[in-house]
Amino acid sequence: MTNLLAARWLFGMSLAFHIVFAAIGVGMPLLMVQAELRWRRTGDPAYLDLARRWAKGVSILFAVGAVSGTVISFELGLLWPRFMAFAGPIIGMPFSLEGFAFFAEAIFLGIYLYGRERVSPRLHLAAAVLVAFSGALSALFVTLANAWMNHPAGFDLLAGRATNVDPVAAMFPAGWMEQVLHVLVSSYAATAFAVVGVHAFYLRRAPADAFHRAALSTALPLAVVAALLQPLSGDLSARRIAVTQPVKLAALEGLFETTRRAPLRIGGLPDAASATTPWAVELPAGLSLLAFHDPDAEVRGLLDFPRDRWPDPLKVHLAFEVMVALGSALAALGLTVTFLWWRRRALPTQRWLLTALAAAGPAGFMALEAGWLVTEWGRQPFTVWGVQRTAEAVTPIGNVWVLLAGFAALYVLLGAVTATLLRRQFRQTAPGRAPEVRS
Repeated sequence: MTNLLAARWLFGMSLAFHIVFAAIGVGMPLLMVQAELRWRRTGDPAYLDLARRWAKGVSILFAVGAVSGTVISFELGLLWPRFMAFAGPIIGMPFSLEGFAFFAEAIFLGIYLYGRERVSPRLHLAAAVLVAFSGALSALFVTLANAWMNHPAGFDLLAGRATNVDPVAAMFPAGWMEQVLHVLVSSYAATAFAVVGVHAFYLRRAPADAFHRAALSTALPLAVVAALLQPLSGDLSARRIAVTQPVKLAALEGLFETTRRAPLRIGGLPDAASATTPWAVELPAGLSLLAFHDPDAEVRGLLDFPRDRWPDPLKVHLAFEVMVALGSALAALGLTVTFLWWRRRALPTQRWLLTALAAAGPAGFMALEAGWLVTEWGRQPFTVWGVQRTAEAVTPIGNVWVLLAGFAALYVLLGAVTATLLRRQFRQTAPGRAPEVRS
């Protein structure tokens, strides 16, 4: 049990660290492409300077993400050898394709960074587009593997072994589209709001700064669109969970008794011992309506399932509440920005709005981390839902606590190096600094 706990802590820490860089690898290249297109369309040197600086930031974060992703690859074999032995032959295809997407992203990023004066303008722009496309593909393939862990398919189970493997069916299990959509939209929202937050902060100090106005006008539309799409993608994911993983839905909502016209709970602290969720605000029939689009629908509670198949309702519910609260706040901010733009047909830069955007900068990544916890905690006690328990997948040997301490030190070092490099980039974008434009 101690080894299992340490392995889960270590792998969870690694993924929590890596997911930030993975999301940035999806979102930042798209912003880089937009800045490049705006420069080509307008000739405004601020957009060229923006594309250059964002490309430098992408290269820094890509390198750190490559290191943390490599660590996770080692940990899969080191900490979870039984999982890899069982799942490797089934979901090897999306893992392999993710590797191809990663290397493609690295190659085209190199062309974009160093080829501006060495290749044709069209090829240079195409390289930027392919960086963005490869980043999205990489997220797609990793999410497909995770979707299979939530909804295993493409094999027959015989005496604990996978037989008659169909790798294509395994790569596209039930719910893959909803999960991929949710991951991509959340990555774009988190990245765009983080970028918006940085430049809104600087614009509060220098409202006329051309560089930061260009950055805000480029990143804010993506942030708004992604924030408004996020609740829709979340609704699709929740409806899928209601059908395929009803015990997880019950844990998300702290619902213990099977109920018709089940209420939607806001807040509350689920207590497994008493099978109640005190301190919650309940919206009558809200859960039935959201999960099944029918206010009279029956929603199964945790007590309908064996206790040894329950996720921890307290942890899952709290993580879910954080994710929904932050996502709703960003959507509300997106609606506010849209309304202000509609009224003035211009980039809204009121000081109070810039303050709100700067404060919202970290919210997207906080919601992303909370959503990841919902997915992983909500699948417990299984690594492969209904097929392989987490306790059956962990390594049986070694002192994982020593590894936990060592990798924690590594992530502290990587985080410090990344923060130092990005701080230098931010200093270069301080108000009043002349744009860095070279022919």
